[in-house]
Amino acid sequence: MTIHEFGDRGGKTVVLIHPSLVMWDYFEYVIPLLEQDFHVVVPALPGYDPDGQGDFTSIEEIAAELEDRLLQTGCGEVACMYGCSMGGSVAVRMLADRRLNICSAVIDGGITPYQLPRLLTRCIAVRDFLMICMGKLGGLRLLEKAFAADDYSEDDLQYLAKVLRSLSVRTIWRTFDSCNNYTMPEPVQVDCPAVEYWFTDAEEQARKWDISYIQKQIPQTRFRQIRNLGHGGMAPLRPEQFARAIRKLAANSAE
Repeated sequence: MTIHEFGDRGGKTVVLIHPSLVMWDYFEYVIPLLEQDFHVVVPALPGYDPDGQGDFTSIEEIAAELEDRLLQTGCGEVACMYGCSMGGSVAVRMLADRRLNICSAVIDGGITPYQLPRLLTRCIAVRDFLMICMGKLGGLRLLEKAFAADDYSEDDLQYLAKVLRSLSVRTIWRTFDSCNNYTMPEPVQVDCPAVEYWFTDAEEQARKWDISYIQKQIPQTRFRQIRNLGHGGMAPLRPEQFARAIRKLAANSAE
């Protein structure tokens, strides 16, 4: 896992955890907006790290490694932690681990452990795995159909196709299997006082189980619906809105 850092290392820390099927530069439009005010930490997760070797491991292992790295570098207090989709799963596990002082957090379309029999969750993982492998083989043509609802440019879609080609089959499988089935401490206890769960109107039905899980396990969470956008679209498509929201949470957490 390569840790990318921006801004003043002596400032308040903001941690941004990317979703699956992209690299850490998913945040390339928001980093310049946040590094002026914060120490911005962007990990390149295993399997998605162009500067590292190895495949994706698991949500639990990645959360523990990121916690270790932040503590070792004196970043045990986080003004705001943001995680999207797969990154949201990592954020949920880190909140429950309670090893860091996380003052505020955003779980953007984050995937929570499926509350279903293991055989059924394995079947869901197989379905998602095969769908992504088809996209890996189909390239740009299939991606144009998959992302037609959002305002992605041809360059954006070319980037997604390039990332898909770079991912190992093992990384793709472990991503979906782990996001669906990662473990949580029992009982779940989250100290962070300011947690938001973001979801878009386009994914509200798909996130129904995740929202229910968060409502039950992290009851202090505030839910925020974002309109006219697809899953994971805030950082690449609305960076100014994204930065304002993170800046507000980080500022309020310091009061």
